[in-house]
Amino acid sequence: MDFISQFFKQSSINQLEPTQVHSLVDQSPKPFLLDVRTPDEFKQGHVLGAVLIPLDELSVKLVRIPKDRQIICICATGSRSSNAARQLNSMGYKVNNMHGGMSHWIHAGLPVQNNVLVIIESSKPMYFSN
Repeated sequence: MDFISQFFKQSSINQLEPTQVHSLVDQSPKPFLLDVRTPDEFKQGHVLGAVLIPLDELSVKLVRIPKDRQIICICATGSRSSNAARQLNSMGYKVNNMHGGMSHWIHAGLPVQNNVLVIIESSKPMYFSN
C-alpha cells in the first residue's frame, strides 16, 4: 500500500446513517453522543441523550469524553462533527460521525428532543431542556 492510500485509510472516519445511530442508542454499552453544535442549535433540537460540547470548546473539555466508549459525533450537517471526529480519532478515541447531521436525522423522521414546557401544580410553568 502506498503512502497516500495509508494516509487516507488511517484518517477516514466511519460514517453512520441517522437510522444506524438511532438503533445504537438503546444498545449496551450506550455510545457517547457528542453534539458539537452551538448551544442555541442544541436547544432547537437534539438527539435524546446527546452531550453538548461545542466544537470550539472541544480541546478544553476532553475530560468529559470517555475513552472507553464508542463516540458518535453530531452536528447540523455532518461537517463540524467530521472535524471533531478526526480530532478525537487522532487522540485514540473510538469515534464515528453521524452522516448528514441533525438535518438527516430530522429528515428520517427520528425523534428530536428540545425545550419542553412542563406545567406543575403551582401556578407557574417551568421550562427545562433534557
